[in-house]
Amino acid sequence: MICIEGIKSPIEKNTKEALKDFVMTKYHLKEKEILDFKLIKQSLDARKKDHLHYVNTIHLSLSNEKHFLKKYHSNQIYNIKEEFYTLPKKGIEPMQFRPIIVGSGPAGLFCTYLLASMGYQPILIERGEKIEDRVKSVEHFFSTGELKENSNVQFGEGGAGTFSDGKLNTRTKDACHRKEKILDIFVECGAGEEIKYQQNPHIGTDQLREVIIRLRQKILELGGKIHYNTCLTNLCIKDQKIEAIEVNHDHIIPCSHLVLAIGHSARDTFLLLKEKGLDMEAKPFAIGLRIEHPQAMINEAQYGNKAEKLPPASYKLTYTTKKRRGVYSFCMCPGGYVVNASSEKGHLAINGMSYHARDGKNANSAIVVTVTKDDFGSNPLAGLSFQQRLEEHAYQEARGKIPVQLWRDYRDNRMSSSFGSIKPEIKGSYAFANLNNLFPNTINEALKEAIPYFGQKIKGFDREDAIFAGIETRTSSPIRILRNESFESNIRGIYPCGEGSGYAGGIMTAARDGLLIAEEIIKNYYPVQEKGGKENET
Repeated sequence: MICIEGIKSPIEKNTKEALKDFVMTKYHLKEKEILDFKLIKQSLDARKKDHLHYVNTIHLSLSNEKHFLKKYHSNQIYNIKEEFYTLPKKGIEPMQFRPIIVGSGPAGLFCTYLLASMGYQPILIERGEKIEDRVKSVEHFFSTGELKENSNVQFGEGGAGTFSDGKLNTRTKDACHRKEKILDIFVECGAGEEIKYQQNPHIGTDQLREVIIRLRQKILELGGKIHYNTCLTNLCIKDQKIEAIEVNHDHIIPCSHLVLAIGHSARDTFLLLKEKGLDMEAKPFAIGLRIEHPQAMINEAQYGNKAEKLPPASYKLTYTTKKRRGVYSFCMCPGGYVVNASSEKGHLAINGMSYHARDGKNANSAIVVTVTKDDFGSNPLAGLSFQQRLEEHAYQEARGKIPVQLWRDYRDNRMSSSFGSIKPEIKGSYAFANLNNLFPNTINEALKEAIPYFGQKIKGFDREDAIFAGIETRTSSPIRILRNESFESNIRGIYPCGEGSGYAGGIMTAARDGLLIAEEIIKNYYPVQEKGGKENET
């Protein structure tokens, strides 16, 4: 197999088929000589607006590779040995009961899938609804404001990422090829093959929902069980080891291996875990507002006059204030919508969402400021309480609607009375409010210092009629549940997992953590049914 890096191709040659033709012409290859052609990585180089092009890496298998390498060998064209994700061998210790996974976000789903594929017949419990019913509940909430506290934008099959842009990029390095395995599973479940090579792949909320349904079907076909509307309400612990769990306050399930993939919004579960003695600590996160601009403006700023030939543009911005506060863009949604992402009555939080086509009129992104123990205290649950206070203020500020304000009025600390040329793209009711009232002054000062700087990076970013909406608080978990080198908590048999437990920051890293936990269980234990052990009483 030959690797060729740094292939520059015109922006019109962005599909795998078009690039293959381009490579055949460039290296004088015939179709019959190519045994295999894989597009591994593709990124857009937009540094020079008058010379936009893609930069590609491919893997090529040829009938006469020695001849090709003799002719073209360089530091960018070389021979490689392909490597793949390898499943661990099953351990030798018997598993007393089938493993239970709590939470069906990416961490929980991928942990469950891998365990099911290896014959462990895992049980997945989810406090919310299956995706088909969850979508109906969320749409009802957007239109009426009637919130289901256990099934909403945060809770339900697929997790919080289901109602987002569905970004699949990660900077995490993994020599074991878990990233490739995760993307392969996504493609097997209906996602487009382009997610395997794009620099910043995304799937969109609409496509992600279909993928989740197919992944569910695979889990069930492999012998897994899924229980919806089933909330973890207690832990039965003896001698520092998990023995059983209680669900919905009325049903006990024996349990020897419990994976906590609970998500960053399961605040009642965090309280339960603290009460039951799991070691945890407060961790930094970020809070802020979500800003809307015309997508056409972002496209022109990023691409110049070639914008119509390219996908909707994104951006990534960072700034450090004079007082050393970090301010950055988060979860940028090209052609997307601001959504009411609340999960508690009397509290309000927002997020960004886009469909696969990213064809909404506006671009939106959270602009957030880092907060640490210096802001909210060192108690393990202090960050959680800090989030709740802010979300309560946001709910009160616009009487349950999403509070919005033009950038110029936020800057000048006055209420807005009308929109400019930008009209909001928001899922859920909204109303004008003064967003200055939501934050401590330190946060307002940091945001007001950063926006003009971002305007120097992207023309028009600080335009006076840009729309701010609040409040963005769920950037990451405010808590880390401590675990050892075997991924167990101080309570044996309990495995903190994913974003909610403080070990991930998005769909890909959460899914990867789910695989890590499943691998750890597999390499230490064999399935209960293989050796005649007892099954859980469900």
